[in-house]
Amino acid sequence: MVKTLMISDEAYNALKASKKAGESFSDVILRKFSKGDPARILAAARELKPNPELSESIRQASQEMRKNFRMRKLQ
Repeated sequence: MVKTLMISDEAYNALKASKKAGESFSDVILRKFSKGDPARILAAARELKPNPELSESIRQASQEMRKNFRMRKLQ
């Protein structure tokens, strides 16, 4: 299964710089995180800096979805 992720330019550039010849971004992530080692993933997540622009974008999208939400009557 393929998933789409949104990452910052900084994160993209770090992944791209870590790629070896013939390696996919998935390969880089799995290599860096020892195929899902929770401790390494948590450590990497703790290194991330807050992203106010992304937070605001998510907040606005959520607010817009709620504003446009309409309930339907079930028959």
